[in-house]
Amino acid sequence: MNDVMLELSGIEKAYNRGKPNEVMVLRGVDLTLHAGEAVALVAPSGAGKSTLLHIAGLLDSADTGHVRIGGQDMTRLSDRKRTAARRNDIGFIYQFHHLLPEFSAAENIVLPQLANGIGAGQAKRRASDLLESVGVGARAAHRPAALSGGEQQRVAFCRALANQPRLLLADEPTGNLDPATSDVVFDSLMALVRGEGLAALIATHNMELAARMDRIVYLEAGLLS
Repeated sequence: MNDVMLELSGIEKAYNRGKPNEVMVLRGVDLTLHAGEAVALVAPSGAGKSTLLHIAGLLDSADTGHVRIGGQDMTRLSDRKRTAARRNDIGFIYQFHHLLPEFSAAENIVLPQLANGIGAGQAKRRASDLLESVGVGARAAHRPAALSGGEQQRVAFCRALANQPRLLLADEPTGNLDPATSDVVFDSLMALVRGEGLAALIATHNMELAARMDRIVYLEAGLLS
């Protein structure tokens, strides 16, 4: 069985392409991620790691190259099908939690499931199970403002996994947290990745956290190594 969840091949991306001020960000990036594998993406600021994550997550398009998720080539899909793939197959985590402030922790995880056609009862059970798995089950009824920074980010992790994606993309997911909290929250993230059998690409500047993943890839001068 092929367990390749993400395959990037020959990804190139330039801004102001063809103009005198063209900036080449990605110069032929190749990357393969397998189910259950957590890969750290390390890059200097401005090197293009967010651009790479956006292309892998179908939020942006490469100028050339292919993005395959679960073996399916996403490169030439219609906008409707790309949106469906983002909703069903990909979970996103950012440096800031972006939780909806007027809803509870549990509701923030239930809502994307309802939008995906999941019944309310099943969605609530999924939300409860996820929150318990990261140690914030007792905070399910609290709104984001009543949660600590670490709790907010753990809820955001659960929301990213609400629809049981196959691929997780995270951009500095512990970047806003102090070192002690970052360590606890990262453990929660890795438990989710392992428990759900996800392929995860996690951008970080924290080399201690990067070293705890399965492998590290470096993005520099538009190329991965």
